[in-house]
Amino acid sequence: MLTILFDGIAYGMLLFILACGLTVTLGLMNFINLAHGAFAMAGGYITVIMMNRYGISFYWCLPAAFLVAALIGLVLERTLYKWLYQAPHLDQVLFSIGIVFMAVAGTDYFMGGQQQLINLPPELSGRMEVMGVGVGRYRLFTIVLCALLAIALQLILSKTRFGSRLRAAVDDRRVAMGLGINVPVVFALTFAFGSGLAGLGGAMGAEILGLDPNFPLKFMIYFLIVVSVGGTSTVSGPFLAALLLGIADVAGKYYVPAIGPFVIYGLMIVMLIVRPNGLFARGGR
Repeated sequence: MLTILFDGIAYGMLLFILACGLTVTLGLMNFINLAHGAFAMAGGYITVIMMNRYGISFYWCLPAAFLVAALIGLVLERTLYKWLYQAPHLDQVLFSIGIVFMAVAGTDYFMGGQQQLINLPPELSGRMEVMGVGVGRYRLFTIVLCALLAIALQLILSKTRFGSRLRAAVDDRRVAMGLGINVPVVFALTFAFGSGLAGLGGAMGAEILGLDPNFPLKFMIYFLIVVSVGGTSTVSGPFLAALLLGIADVAGKYYVPAIGPFVIYGLMIVMLIVRPNGLFARGGR
């Protein structure tokens, strides 16, 4: 049971890193970016190419995945996304889902449709015993790194001048610009940062979740579940939601394998009935 709990926490942490970029763009920028999984897939394939073709260390691949995905996000935001910030949500959904299909087709053409594998460093491979509990080394690494990223993200958004400028730009764009805030730059950096987090999550998830051209479509619903259950007004909400959903998914597939994949959806329904606006949503309609 403790092993399942540990694996569920690791899975939930990974879901949070993958989805927290969507939390930023959807909750703070009010933009529905369903192509979020495409940036995660880009980070995963950057890791695969660097490790398998050029023999670069896994530890160097993680920051590279973040930077490349952030750069892709910055370029797309400046050339395409910025024109849709004031567009209806349906236009944003159709545009971003179109990018997903283009990314899936392009990846399948250039990289092939087979599952991609990476070889972890020896110190991250295998399992070890901690007080009688089987602990996967890579999952422990995932938990520690994702926890540090979650703390850093919360501090950046709530305690820094940049986070204050971002919230001001979202609440009232005209007043923020009147106060001297460069709103386009704030939005571009925020979008790039969210895309970079997705790329980092994709790099880390290549070993646990698997990686193929359909990655954005397979995990799109998981990202949306984390954001909808956790709410979009804080980072702590999606963090707790990802942990609960990760543990429920792993435990459900182990204890009730016949209906295991549906446990996470059942939990989502119950939580949204109890808290329709998310776990830590602010008051109001």
